[in-house]
Amino acid sequence: MPKSSYKVSVIIPVFNVQMFIERCAMSLFEQTLKDVEYIFVDDASPDGSIGILNKCLAKYPELEANVRIVRHECNKGLPSARNTGLHMASGEYVFHCDGDDYVEKDMLEVMYAEASAHDADIVWCDWYLSFRENERYMRQKEYSDADGFLHGMLSGTLKYNVWNKLARRTLYTENNILFPDGHPMGEDMTMIRLAACAKSVAYVNRAFYHYVKLNPNAYTAHLTETQLADIEYNVDETIAFLQKNVNEDLSEDVMYFKQNVKLPFIISSDMKDYQRWQKWYPESNHLIMHNDDISLRTRILQYMAWKKQYWYLKVYYYAVVKFVYGFLYK
Repeated sequence: MPKSSYKVSVIIPVFNVQMFIERCAMSLFEQTLKDVEYIFVDDASPDGSIGILNKCLAKYPELEANVRIVRHECNKGLPSARNTGLHMASGEYVFHCDGDDYVEKDMLEVMYAEASAHDADIVWCDWYLSFRENERYMRQKEYSDADGFLHGMLSGTLKYNVWNKLARRTLYTENNILFPDGHPMGEDMTMIRLAACAKSVAYVNRAFYHYVKLNPNAYTAHLTETQLADIEYNVDETIAFLQKNVNEDLSEDVMYFKQNVKLPFIISSDMKDYQRWQKWYPESNHLIMHNDDISLRTRILQYMAWKKQYWYLKVYYYAVVKFVYGFLYK
């Protein structure tokens, strides 16, 4: 198939996903949209992921010309894998799928049709948070214009995940947008940059993407100092990009963004996480109760953290995170 005829380029980083890659690949290879290229980036995965992928691909010989598997000689990290895929991509739109997740078979067809109908630069949809035995439907908010879409990402109403969005490839190329090589934690903030450059957007009120989360209790995942530094780096780079490329005043939205970034620190029972929350972006705290776009529950949680009412945070953690996500969802 000629490169120019691809409607969507799907980029799939592969690293230590041998338990999941077959399900992921099959969900992609069986897409109802046919004009699709699949770019698997083997980030020097030490397990059997690529062998399993090749066996899976052999079951779909009609797709052989549409599939490329490229290998990094050494592990470079998730942002670099995504960038390798972007440099190779030729489709009108780009979709990112992680190798341990999977999608509904009509995802690309429905989202591409929505993009075409509205000439949209970005299309987003709902998604599933998938546990071992249950799934939670994660509904996203609808916005009619690109300004509202960007505001929603910064305020915390919309998640800036890479994998529930279809983005026009020229958004990347014409605005020199790449993922932050060497800074993987928080790399999905790259989607905020795309949102800042989008002229039109569209929303599909359906969940297509299954984000697989097998350890619901590890919310903050015991972040290392390097990972924390990555988050701060990506926050700084994102804000600098917005200040350079967006004409309107986003000062209040940026404060909400900072609140959103540090929120996971108080979804914890660890005093060190609470102390880190206090240290990060204290200039944003005075606007906690102003952000009407997020739930009152979240605002109260942040307010109690600001006032150092850590007992409240602990009750929330054990009642909601440990019980609801650790017991009801598992």
